[in-house]
Amino acid sequence: MRGTTLIFIDFEFSMPEGRGPKGFFPEIIEVGLISVKDFSDTDEFSSYVKPRVFKRLSRRCKSFLSISQEDVDGGITLAALVKRLAALNNQGNNKVITWGNMDMRVLRQNCERAGLPFPFSGEFVDLSMEYKRFFGDRNQTGLWKAVQEYGRDGVGKHHKALDDAQTTQHIYHLVEKDKRYLNRAEPTTIGDRIDLSKLQQLLVQ
Repeated sequence: MRGTTLIFIDFEFSMPEGRGPKGFFPEIIEVGLISVKDFSDTDEFSSYVKPRVFKRLSRRCKSFLSISQEDVDGGITLAALVKRLAALNNQGNNKVITWGNMDMRVLRQNCERAGLPFPFSGEFVDLSMEYKRFFGDRNQTGLWKAVQEYGRDGVGKHHKALDDAQTTQHIYHLVEKDKRYLNRAEPTTIGDRIDLSKLQQLLVQ
């Protein structure tokens, strides 16, 4: 029987200068992922990705992500990325874990525009929503703020795809650990549920 593979994934996207050129849409320009099969066998992958349509990065994008045009020009193609993700998807029962829902939305949009099949067929977990529900927050929390709320530091550099994927994995394990701790809470005894002193008073009356 095929095991379970947890896939922690983060993409960085292109962004326009101002409103950008007509018809602009975000394209994946960097990927970082960690796959954990059967909760033990770990593999990491990181690469820049060449944008297909809007090939020149905006100054805003390069500055915000600390990325260069040469970085993405030397990256893999979107088709190669999708092929790699599909191969990973076929290895077992998958749970794809991201911080927020933008990663899968942009991947799906990029695939549709390129005429490529969406590579994932397993379960999807938006860890930011899990975190929000678990802690009862009114608003969604940013990735690195969330890990700092645990009294930890994020891994590496924010907005670096593999570092963000590693930070997502880190928070996932912290939340799962807290869930297990709460689920192991000992059941209450009858003494916890009934005030025995009041019961004694009733019996002697």
